[in-house]
Amino acid sequence: MRLLLDTHVLLWWLDDNPRLKGKAKAAIADGRTTVFISAVVIWEIRIKEALGKLRVPAQLQEVIGQQGFEPLPVTAEHAHALAKLPMHHRDPFDRMLITQAQAEGLTLVTHDGRLDQYGIRLLQA
Repeated sequence: MRLLLDTHVLLWWLDDNPRLKGKAKAAIADGRTTVFISAVVIWEIRIKEALGKLRVPAQLQEVIGQQGFEPLPVTAEHAHALAKLPMHHRDPFDRMLITQAQAEGLTLVTHDGRLDQYGIRLLQA
């Protein structure tokens, strides 16, 4: 399985938060699963941190690196694909994650049920 974690899911995973449901948590923990973290997720975390809306570990980069997750950069292909994405959801971070999941054939792990309108593979957290 190849997973792409949304921002809340990554933060819940790092915090061992009980809101991360068993099936999603088990899939992330499965050694056969490749888990991707998009640059978009890091971008959103750092913006919210700078605005004082989120507190993160001082060594966030190292903490994420210790998880063995794969980084997923934003490419020009991903950005161009946004033009084809219907406006079911307006959050720019989620829209890019949807586009990346489509382009890379990934299952998006999210708690946002509205994303199922896009016909992508989802794993509800």
